[in-house]
Amino acid sequence: MRIYAIAVYLFLYIPIGIIALFSFSAGRNASEFAGFSVKWYGKALSNPFVMDALQTSLTVALISAIIAAVFGTMAALALQNMTGRSRAFFDALIYIAVMIPGIVIGISTLIAIVTVFGWLNPILVAIWPAEGPAPQLAMGLGTLIAAHSLFNMALVIIIVRARIAGMDRSFTEASADLYATPFGTFRQITLPLIQPGILAGFLLSFTFSFDDFIIAFFVAGSNTTLPIYVFSSIRRGVTPEINAIGTMVLSLSLILLITAQILLQRKRTT
Repeated sequence: MRIYAIAVYLFLYIPIGIIALFSFSAGRNASEFAGFSVKWYGKALSNPFVMDALQTSLTVALISAIIAAVFGTMAALALQNMTGRSRAFFDALIYIAVMIPGIVIGISTLIAIVTVFGWLNPILVAIWPAEGPAPQLAMGLGTLIAAHSLFNMALVIIIVRARIAGMDRSFTEASADLYATPFGTFRQITLPLIQPGILAGFLLSFTFSFDDFIIAFFVAGSNTTLPIYVFSSIRRGVTPEINAIGTMVLSLSLILLITAQILLQRKRTT
């Protein structure tokens, strides 16, 4: 079993290591190492299309992670107080949202957004003053943030509820016995206890949103995220610049995931 586990890890991580290695190649061939150089990192960071895509990805990831963390925490607190079949029903919906393939989420989100915009745009035209053209709702940054927020919210709910389930109820009961208000109990007792879970959910949401390609491909409209840019670029051939971009994205994702794991470990020990 130990040999089998090592073989699986090698199969997963050797290709990633090769990409990172060839990102430092001085040659123009992405599959040949021709001397050590960091010029492709400089070229990637000086590419205006890469930087625009990076800015879009960071903006979407940050805003969607904040929305998912806030509303996911609120939903987790509400669901924790539910019992019986209603709680089982909502639990099933949350886990289904995580298990559904990204392409299904992307297609269904696209259809839902197009349908809603098809209803709202004629209404905007009817109520808009005659002096100027009415604005038209379309795919863009807003739809991208909304789609990522909804998907990431399920992750935050699962993480925060795990923290709430392991929380010592005696603290909140003691706070109520001391005549603290519900908001005071939440601010001074509940929130500090679940804060590591909220932060871990935020970091995981940021990572998933930043790395997402499938959902973004369907709902981004004219906006280009970094994964979409990489996908468009490799259709013309893989270059060391793409390897450098992939290595930088991998490094950022690993930093965020390791930070989230540390916070989750802290959550289990507090």
